[in-house]
Amino acid sequence: QVQLVESGGGLVQAGGSLRLSCAASGRTFDYYVVGWFRQAPGKERVFVAAISRGVDRTYYADSVKGRFTISRDNAKNTVYLQMNSLKTEDTAVYYCAADWGVTVATMRLRYEYRYWGQGTQVTVSS
Repeated sequence: QVQLVESGGGLVQAGGSLRLSCAASGRTFDYYVVGWFRQAPGKERVFVAAISRGVDRTYYADSVKGRFTISRDNAKNTVYLQMNSLKTEDTAVYYCAADWGVTVATMRLRYEYRYWGQGTQVTVSS
């Protein structure tokens, strides 16, 4: 079992930056694959980024590649999503998710993750 709490969301102007945090309690966080997803009003929750366990490979949706960076600090049991060059299209509730069984082939699929945080709102103004 693991419990996840996101933080760091807020209101930012287009072109600005935010860093989201996903703090975990329970089993050692490096045991899990961790993903970030986002959901805009009226839309499905979609994949943003993920980081593998052990070797820390990172994966990104095309829409955020080159602008967002996912990383983890295992000593703090925390995964981060650094978001730069933010666009109005990035406005959404951002969720972190974790699971031990996610693979490269399935890590972009939200139903592959059994543990989820409550979400943090990111609003990018024009």
